[in-house]
Amino acid sequence: MTSILMCYPEGRHKALTLSYDDGRFADRRLVEIFNRHGLKGTFHINAGLLGAPDRLDAEEAGKLYEGHEISAHTLTHPTIARCPNEQIIHEVMEDRRQLERITGYPVRGMSYPNGSYSPRVKALLPGLGIEYARVVASSGQFGLPHDLLEWQPTCHHNHDLLQHAETFLGLFKQQYLYLMYVWGHSYEFDNDNNWQLMEEFGAMIGGQPDIWYCTNMEFVNYVRAFDNLQFAADLSFVSNPSAASVWIKVNGDTVQVQGGQQVRLDNLPRKRC
Repeated sequence: MTSILMCYPEGRHKALTLSYDDGRFADRRLVEIFNRHGLKGTFHINAGLLGAPDRLDAEEAGKLYEGHEISAHTLTHPTIARCPNEQIIHEVMEDRRQLERITGYPVRGMSYPNGSYSPRVKALLPGLGIEYARVVASSGQFGLPHDLLEWQPTCHHNHDLLQHAETFLGLFKQQYLYLMYVWGHSYEFDNDNNWQLMEEFGAMIGGQPDIWYCTNMEFVNYVRAFDNLQFAADLSFVSNPSAASVWIKVNGDTVQVQGGQQVRLDNLPRKRC
């Protein structure tokens, strides 16, 4: 029987995403490092705190994060597991509304403020338009998320970042998909006087041909697009109802399934990963 496996864009088998909270001034330096090394970040912002001391204002945030993702972090950063539903709804929806005026695109992800969440909070989020939410407890692993509303990162940047990066770079078994997810706060580099850590990480991890550099939402959108592929019962063809292309391995060969297209899988010239 035909074997079908999901690939990342261009047939890659590794992905890297980074996630930073609070919209502090230190994001200016962090974004410059990301841009220089070709890394992609998601920046979780409290819209109600924009312009406060040591925080970017709305105008600068809209410009600084171009090419990256602005994501929600609640309006005012409360410990939401302790809040009533009505407050949680306001905190998430008003954060989204204000951030979407800045971005011009739907804000559909978030990180939990103060790392606070509960089953009750998670149950509210889909109805508020939130598709993923990052927690703070790290896995130390490179697997794909099992629960996007309780998305565990691989590590905080102060927790063996370079060792994790070295391990990630050495992963070569293409029968697996790997994801490295790094999180933190940019002001911690100022507090800890360790900006060189991120410089070394960027130099080590950037520009790798087998890594897809993506934002959190780009990763989620891609996985959703794969899940939406419609395969024939005998796997002889596939239809892609999404707008974006998806790459798959067919018996070990790479096939691009363009958005809105149907592709036969039994007679195409194929390019190896």
